[in-house]
Amino acid sequence: MSPAWLVAAHAQLATLLALTTHGDPLYSRGVGWFVWVVVLIKVVVAFAVLLVSVMLMIWFERKLISDMQSRIGPNRAGPWGLLQTLADGTKLFFKEDLLPAQADRTVFHLAPYLSLVPALLIFTVVPVGGIVTISGHPFELQVADPTIGILVVLAMSSIAVYGVMLAGWSSGSKYPLLGSVRASAQMISYEAALGITTVTVVIVTGSLSTRAIVESQASAFWDWNLIRLGIVPFLLFLTAITAELTRPPFDLTEAEQELVGGFHTEYSSIRFAMFFLAEFMNVITMSGVVVTLFLGGPDGPVPHLPTFDVWFPSVWFVGKVFCFLFLYVWLRAALPRLRYDQLMTLGWKYLIPLSLGWLLAVAGFLVDGWWGAGIAAVALCLAGLLARAFSIGKRRGEHDPLLEPAGARVQRPSLLRLASLTPDRGEGDAPGGGGTGEVG
Repeated sequence: MSPAWLVAAHAQLATLLALTTHGDPLYSRGVGWFVWVVVLIKVVVAFAVLLVSVMLMIWFERKLISDMQSRIGPNRAGPWGLLQTLADGTKLFFKEDLLPAQADRTVFHLAPYLSLVPALLIFTVVPVGGIVTISGHPFELQVADPTIGILVVLAMSSIAVYGVMLAGWSSGSKYPLLGSVRASAQMISYEAALGITTVTVVIVTGSLSTRAIVESQASAFWDWNLIRLGIVPFLLFLTAITAELTRPPFDLTEAEQELVGGFHTEYSSIRFAMFFLAEFMNVITMSGVVVTLFLGGPDGPVPHLPTFDVWFPSVWFVGKVFCFLFLYVWLRAALPRLRYDQLMTLGWKYLIPLSLGWLLAVAGFLVDGWWGAGIAAVALCLAGLLARAFSIGKRRGEHDPLLEPAGARVQRPSLLRLASLTPDRGEGDAPGGGGTGEVG
């Protein structure tokens, strides 16, 4: 007879699995040894697939950019240079792990894990295929299917910010600190638009489960949220997720001309490799999230041939994800890096108002067509007012700047404007014994 504590622990684990698996038929007959084996295999396979995918993604990016720039690219290690990433990772693993003299040891060592672990956990809720049956036990090709799956994605992407922020703060150096502050402001700014567009998908689907979101788009390709919601939420989400991943042209956190290497300047050896791994792993997992939310996930036509219904949906999923990976590499090779003010302007002045207006319009149309039309009309009027306000503000900034543009000679009007903003000082306090406050 099993001890009472063991029975209670088993019951708690079964309850936790029930909460985190939603509609997975694997748990319909209870939780036995076969279920635990399948779950363990899912976790190991997902981890291995992600690691191999990152290795291939790094090779693909280097090779594709070299082709776009008429270069050869990696071609030494392995056929076509396929093992170059493995060679680089092995070299980094055996390098000396340095710790800056003024660094916070505990936080400095913890930060890389806060960037890597969320990237792994996001992939666990992404459906990569249909339903497979082994020994009479059907299960989903998905590590976990919680009822709040899309909230898990948003939560993990928010936690990843802490890894970047703490890495810069704990380094005890100015350049990493500036990079981490940039990263925090950038990710918080674009998470708002990211969350609003995700809510737009959720209210149409009626569920927070990623599997339910995929199933709601499974009827035909015109039921994909890309088409059903209009292309605008998809473009907004793609822009926001690109900024969230700090991929070019939004890679302000690693601007080498300004910040040396950004938040990971002081990192070396395997800890630097973990940041590098997390960055490319996030690109793959978030591409999977975009496919899940807007392109039907693994949904697609399946030939009526034996076993094709088992593995062919995964082929569709990989093909869709590959299209976004190609897009990210293309953007990196084609677009220059934005200025920081342009980055903030795009997020706060354009993405957030547009995503919020589109969300309200979609919600209105779900209630009633007239409600939707009325909200859309109000949103258009407000958009016109915002555009007018931005235009006036831009013209004022161009015609009456506080200082002349960078590199230009500072003229007397600019000095007078600066003097008008300076508080008056007494005669004894004025530099050089003068206290008149006059300029020139």
